[in-house]
Amino acid sequence: MLPLQVIDSFLLEYNVGQALLLAFVLTTLATLPLKSQKVLALNTILFGIIFTLTPQSLAPLHYLFLGIVLVVIGPMLYVTARA
Repeated sequence: MLPLQVIDSFLLEYNVGQALLLAFVLTTLATLPLKSQKVLALNTILFGIIFTLTPQSLAPLHYLFLGIVLVVIGPMLYVTARA
């Protein structure tokens, strides 16, 4: 097993916004095999809300703008999805 100091020194280089962005990309890639636009839209809305509600002390300001864009795009994807 890796010592905790090695893991900690690796993770200290990243902020919460980058971790959330990685989680968003991974969950988006995980929803692609389902071929459901509604699931992709709900994922986009969820991460838009998460990015928007993340405190500015934990993530830079541009992640807030990313959240606002995702909150706007997500419902448009959901409405245009077929049943």
